[in-house]
Amino acid sequence: MDYDLIISGAGPAGLCLARALSGHGLRLAVVEQQPLAALEDPAFDGREIALTQHSAQLMRTLGLWERIEPHALSPLRDARVMNGPSPFAMVIDHALGKRSELGWLVSNHLIRRAAFECVQQSRQEHADITLMASESVSGVRTDAEAAHVTLASGVLLKARMLVAADSRFSTTRRAMGIAADLHDFGRSMLVCCMTHDEPHHHAAWEWFGYGQTLALLPMNDDPATGEHRSSVVLTLPSQDIDPLVTLEPATFNQEMARRFDQRLGRMTLASTRHAYPLVAVYPRRLVGQRFACVGDAAVGMHPVTAHGFNFGLLSIDNLAGTVRAAHARGADIAAPDGLARYEQTQRRATLPLYLATQLVTQLYTRDNPPARALRTLALHVGERFTPFKRLIAASLTGGG
Repeated sequence: MDYDLIISGAGPAGLCLARALSGHGLRLAVVEQQPLAALEDPAFDGREIALTQHSAQLMRTLGLWERIEPHALSPLRDARVMNGPSPFAMVIDHALGKRSELGWLVSNHLIRRAAFECVQQSRQEHADITLMASESVSGVRTDAEAAHVTLASGVLLKARMLVAADSRFSTTRRAMGIAADLHDFGRSMLVCCMTHDEPHHHAAWEWFGYGQTLALLPMNDDPATGEHRSSVVLTLPSQDIDPLVTLEPATFNQEMARRFDQRLGRMTLASTRHAYPLVAVYPRRLVGQRFACVGDAAVGMHPVTAHGFNFGLLSIDNLAGTVRAAHARGADIAAPDGLARYEQTQRRATLPLYLATQLVTQLYTRDNPPARALRTLALHVGERFTPFKRLIAASLTGGG
């Protein structure tokens, strides 16, 4: 079977790339190991995605935004960064930017569902996307003329270009011989939705406690009960997370209220609980012969900066623009110079923040006395240095 482009992975990145390229005269194939039912109705996975204003605009352009119920789009107005038991916070106020909010929070499974619906609409309108669910890539090779893909079922595919969109641990990227630098933080994060007594005023918290890191992502009040609601993220050494996942709900509620130092009042579990290991990944290369990486396959960020999916959407926008422009002028969509420009653009956008994130997480997860003092000093200096806070606000909004 011959295509112009094969996308390995039908997560949000792979589906959004297919949507961005559909309707431009390209024959597209998307290969995904999950069954079709899981793509049509993705399960809640605990993760709330913080979207910059730029990412929200890209989702509007792709048609995802209007497919998500308004009550599920929660404005992120401000951000608070705290250290240890002190109530002091460095506050990133939305007034530092140009909008009434820094960005938006949306559940990951809703983004996945919206992306799938958009791809289905494109398939109906343009008949240019072949979706191969319950399949996986077992072998790849590329030459000067084409990318050759072997599926686990034995089916052979050929295309002018292959794109990896199959997670930060991409088997497709690895099959192309591209190494990646991995940083395992030795920690895991527990994520869930909880209701609580005290309002969050649509401010996100990043609380670097001693021995733990807490994050609160403000959701809209529960539409049925009116209770204040947030996505809660607790990061601990991996061996300490598993017992909390299975803890009896009433005891879990008390434990989380204690860990939040009662600052939210009574807290009540309102969803299933999910645990994820914290591993950051940065590939040595983002492109190869007739090959490119997008989404988490291009950079797997630590969630502390909330930029994972934003960088994913940026990679899709950049690569789709490169491919569409080449195709429009009758050029090779996988020409080395075009792929090199894509790689350079994406690296300039992601590598500085990736490295800065590594430094921040190393400083703010050390609990020795000098590190605690330095952490406190950094927050107090940052709170008083408005240009620095404006820079953070610009990062959170994506320049929007």
